[in-house]
Amino acid sequence: MVYLNLREMSEVCDRTVFLKDVADVYCKNQAVQNRCRALKILNVPQGGECNIILSAAEVIRGLEALDPSVEVSNIGKSEFVVAYRPPQPPRLWWQWLKTIFVCIVCFCGAAFAIMTFNNDVNVNDVFREVYLLITGRESDGFTILELSYSIGLAVGILLFFNHFAGWKLNTDPTPLEVEMRLYEENIAKTLIQDSERKEREVDVR
Repeated sequence: MVYLNLREMSEVCDRTVFLKDVADVYCKNQAVQNRCRALKILNVPQGGECNIILSAAEVIRGLEALDPSVEVSNIGKSEFVVAYRPPQPPRLWWQWLKTIFVCIVCFCGAAFAIMTFNNDVNVNDVFREVYLLITGRESDGFTILELSYSIGLAVGILLFFNHFAGWKLNTDPTPLEVEMRLYEENIAKTLIQDSERKEREVDVR
């Protein structure tokens, strides 16, 4: 028995794709497991970046052709995406440039969102009224309320995102990591669904 766990999306840099590149393979017989892992399932055609959709049925047929005595149990995806990305030399300056650009966009966007929220709910007037009720004096706009609100906002953001440089509060994934995983899953599902739709259109014609 060979257990096959196909990942929904796998990124490869080599045009020759083996089963070990897209799936986890387990068999009690180590020799059979190694043979199955080394099964070539795809030759990426010449060209640039591309996404290729394959099915588990194709892989199972290949394994049975490799060794008719094996019985394959697929515990992974029934369809999966092989994303070919040609190898490129590292360009640190480009990575730093993109990182700086994203940081600037996020900072400006977050600042604008916070300012518009404060204006919508009229935070300044609320702080002025609270300060007047507690102290009996008019606020000049720079009091302990504004200071504590600013500090609390920054601390709250850090606690929510659970990430600051290389430091994390716990081992849970951050909200950004969760959103990135959801984004990757949605990309894979969309590619597979689009592929199925195109195949149906070709069949109708």
